[in-house]
Amino acid sequence: MNKPQSSIYRIGLWVFHALVATILVADAIAKPIYKPVIAWAANLKVMAALEAQIRRMPRFAVLLLFAVPFAVAEPLKLYALVLMASGYFLVGLVLLVLSYLITFILVERIYHAGRDKLLTYGWFSWCMSHVSFVREKAIAIRDQVSAEAKRVFGSFWKSPPRQ
Repeated sequence: MNKPQSSIYRIGLWVFHALVATILVADAIAKPIYKPVIAWAANLKVMAALEAQIRRMPRFAVLLLFAVPFAVAEPLKLYALVLMASGYFLVGLVLLVLSYLITFILVERIYHAGRDKLLTYGWFSWCMSHVSFVREKAIAIRDQVSAEAKRVFGSFWKSPPRQ
């Protein structure tokens, strides 16, 4: 069952991993800002009721409910960056923040509630396993770089011993 992979498949997989890594880096940068917002939204009674309703839906409905805000928010992020680069910085920034809020609140909560049903799709499960793989590799690289930086530069930040 271990057949050689085609060059096109390997290139496509590399591109997919690079895209996921880029998204994960952007997510890590924004996490200190949005994590309290997600925690706040998760504790709302209306959100708990919505999540309970999502858990009762058939898997295709969960997929559609997940895909629609995701399909709207992700292109909006790119458009917001184009606006910012075109001189409409404030408008682009507001649009970027709103698109991240859509992603972090709606998509995150829908995924959290419907995860088990979404993972029953083979292609979705494959994507999520690769996202997990890239995330684990990125965390390992971050930890290695951090440890090496502490080893190399740690002495610069330590105060000299007292005599």
